[in-house]
Amino acid sequence: MSDQGEPRHDRPESTTGGDGVGSGDAARSTGPGAVRRWVSSRPRGVVVTAGVLAFALLGGGAVAAGAATAPDAGTARAAASSPEPAVTVTPTPTPSVDPARSVPAEIPGATRLRTCSVTGAASDARLAQFEGSVVNAATGEVLFDRNGSTPARTGSVLKTLTSAVALSVLGPDARLTTRVTGDAGTGAVSLVGGGDATLSATGSSVYAGAPTVADLATQVKASLGEQPLTQITLDATFWNPSDKWDPSWKRTEQTIGYHSEVTALMVDGDRANPAAQTSPRSTDPVARAGDAFRSALVAAGVVGADSATMTQGAATSGTVIAQVSSQPVSRLISQLLPTSDNTLAEMLARVSSKASGADGSAASLTALYKSVLSSTYGLDTSSLTIIDGSGLSENDAVPSTFVARLMIQVLNREHGLGVVYDALPVSGKTGTLASRFTGANAVARGAVHAKTGWIDTAYTLAGTVDAADGTKLTFAFYAIGSVQDDARAALDTLTTAVYNCGDNLANG
Repeated sequence: MSDQGEPRHDRPESTTGGDGVGSGDAARSTGPGAVRRWVSSRPRGVVVTAGVLAFALLGGGAVAAGAATAPDAGTARAAASSPEPAVTVTPTPTPSVDPARSVPAEIPGATRLRTCSVTGAASDARLAQFEGSVVNAATGEVLFDRNGSTPARTGSVLKTLTSAVALSVLGPDARLTTRVTGDAGTGAVSLVGGGDATLSATGSSVYAGAPTVADLATQVKASLGEQPLTQITLDATFWNPSDKWDPSWKRTEQTIGYHSEVTALMVDGDRANPAAQTSPRSTDPVARAGDAFRSALVAAGVVGADSATMTQGAATSGTVIAQVSSQPVSRLISQLLPTSDNTLAEMLARVSSKASGADGSAASLTALYKSVLSSTYGLDTSSLTIIDGSGLSENDAVPSTFVARLMIQVLNREHGLGVVYDALPVSGKTGTLASRFTGANAVARGAVHAKTGWIDTAYTLAGTVDAADGTKLTFAFYAIGSVQDDARAALDTLTTAVYNCGDNLANG
C-alpha cells in the first residue's frame, strides 16, 4: 500500500511457492527492488523492525537494514520460520514546561530620574524631628516625602483647614451677628453673642470694618425711647460658656496677648488695646463686652443704663430690637490668615459647628472637619484629630501630605479657596512672612505663599511655591520637638532649596 501522494509500485509475481522467497530470489534480488519485495511479504515484521531501526538510528547507530545487501537464504528462511522476537520500545518522555509567568495588564511607563536633592536642608538639626511633603501641583506626584503620612501637630497651619471648613459650611458671604432682644414695658434687654469676635467697643479696631456696640446702643435707644432700662443680660450661650479653654493650651497665650478665651460674646477679640494685634486678654470676655455695651447705652442716652443690673445667662426675650453683623466670612479669613489671629479662627470653627447642626463644642470639631474636608474637598480625612480651630494644641494631628494636597485646591482656587490663597502671607513681602526669606533665601522672595505656624514644640510652614523652573509646587513642613526660633530660618532654607529644584526635586 502506498501513502497518498506517492507513486504506486506493483510487486512482481513470485516464482516460488511457500513463503514466496527462495534462494534464487535472494541471489538475484539486490538493491531497492529486493527490499520492497521482502517488505511487502512481511508487513508485521517490518513494522516491528522499522521501530527498532528508527530507535537505533535515533540513538546514533549505523544500521543499513538491507539497504545495500539482501539477507542470505538461511537467514531469510530462519526469519520466516522463527517466531518474531518481542521488542520493547521505550517512549520518549514528554518534556516538562515551566508555568507561564504572570504579566501585568499594563506595563508601567518609565519613571523620570530626578537629580536635585534637598536632603541636606531637610536634615538640618534646627528642624528637630522633621516631617514634610512636596507635591507637583499639576500632576499630583509626591516629589519629596519625610513621614508625610504621619499625623502631627501643625501649629497655625491648621488655620488653613479652619478657613476651608468655614467657606464650605458658612459660605464666603455669611456674616456673624450680635443681637439685642427685649420686650416693651419690661425694662430688660439681653445682649446676645453670635460668635463675632470683631464686635468693637470703640471702632478703633484691628478688624477693619468691624461692627460697633455704639451702633447697637443707638438702635436700642430708638426702640426703647424714654422707657427706663433696669436689667441687662449678657447671653454667651450660643455654645456652652464653660467650653472656652482647652487644657493643652498655654495660659501665657492669654496673658501675653495671642489668644482669648473662646466665648460667643466678646468685643475686639477681648484685647485690652483694641488697636493692637498682640494685647493681653482678660479672664472674663463676656463681662468686658457687657461693660462696653453699657457704656455705649449711657452715651446714647438710654434712660437708666448707668444703674441697670447686669448679669450673665440666657436671654429673657426672643424679640430682636437691635443687631449688627461682622464683615463677610471671606473678609474675616483675609484678616485672620496674614496675622494668624487665633481668636478669630476659634470663632469660625465654633460657628461652623453650630451651622452644621452640631453643638459648637470643641469636641465636635474632629467630626466636623473630617466630614467637610472629605465631602467638599475629596480628601482622605481618616487620620485627622482636631482639638481647636487655631492649631495651638499639641494634640492636633494632621499629616503633612494632607495639607500639601489641600494646598493644590487652594492654588487652583477650587471650591472658593482662592480666598485662602489671596490671604496667605508671601515670602519676604506680607503678613507673618514679611521679614523672612533673607540672605541667600531672598532668591525665593515673592515665590512662596504660605501659612506659618508656631507653638512651643513646633514650627511649621505650608503653602505653595512658584519654582524657579516654572513648576507649581505645594508643600507642608513640620519641625517638631525641641525647637528654637532659628527653626524659622531652617524652614526658609529648605523651602528655598525646593524652589531652586522645581520639578527636578529628588526624594532621595
